[in-house]
Amino acid sequence: MWEAPVFIERTSVGLDVHARSVAAAAAIDGVTGELVQARLSPSHDEIRSWLRGLPGPVAVTYEAGPTGFGLSRASSAVGIRCVVAAPSKLQRPSGDRVKTDAKDAIHLARLRRLDEVTAVVVPTVEQETARDLVRAREDCRGDLMRARHRLSKLLLRQGIVYSGGQAWTSAHDAWLRRIGRQSFDSAPLQMTFESDYDAVLSVQARRCRLDAAIEQLAADSQFIPLVRRLGCLRGVSTLTGFALAVEIGDWHRFTGNTHRIVRRARPLGVLLRPVPGSGLDHQDRQHPRPPPADRGRLAPPRPLPGRQDHA
Repeated sequence: MWEAPVFIERTSVGLDVHARSVAAAAAIDGVTGELVQARLSPSHDEIRSWLRGLPGPVAVTYEAGPTGFGLSRASSAVGIRCVVAAPSKLQRPSGDRVKTDAKDAIHLARLRRLDEVTAVVVPTVEQETARDLVRAREDCRGDLMRARHRLSKLLLRQGIVYSGGQAWTSAHDAWLRRIGRQSFDSAPLQMTFESDYDAVLSVQARRCRLDAAIEQLAADSQFIPLVRRLGCLRGVSTLTGFALAVEIGDWHRFTGNTHRIVRRARPLGVLLRPVPGSGLDHQDRQHPRPPPADRGRLAPPRPLPGRQDHA
């Protein structure tokens, strides 16, 4: 049986957090109904000082974004309950089309008061640093792909194509070195080739350093049991298993029921898109609606009132 949530804090606070400032802060007193608004700096000390001046206990909410989870950790460290809201799950009035920082802060404070905020899981410092390392390796993979693409297309424009097997192997690298030693006819072209080839080598070395760091972290961290279990699956390396472990975090989110609405959670395979989503609920399925038949056409002319055509 569903029970109404119990809000134990007196003041609910909504913060519209930006990189260089907290553009708007709104606090609603649950006893008097008073609304307090302020503009703050992004300093955690100033924000905590302002929160301590409000009638307590205090509950704070701000949207998850590029500012990270430092404010949540700083608030929790001094005993202030802070919830990081999922932006895609916030309820917004359908007719409210004017969006300002102050209105967003007040809206967050009201949702916090009603306990209608879907919270995201705040990772620990160790988990967040591990995510940053994995994402840095993913960025490096993209940089390497682009660097290789620039080099190969430079040679292709000169009519130089490698035909000795698979590209980007040791044999292909030796072929590239021979191409570089032959010296192009044009000095600018020679400089361009050396620059692109050095970029490929530099990114490859950076990728190797990141792989070694991930291997070392995966062997001595809280993710060891999970990485080992994932490694039992075919095609899942240590890098893949570690990336899944740090990015997904709590695997129990994909089984059981949610905390407020009793419904079946989505399977992990559906979210990762390797399997069709046949297990989705009817409400989750999106069926495209056909466009109206008269869209894009001129309406037929209407006869003038009182006019009749006689044969």
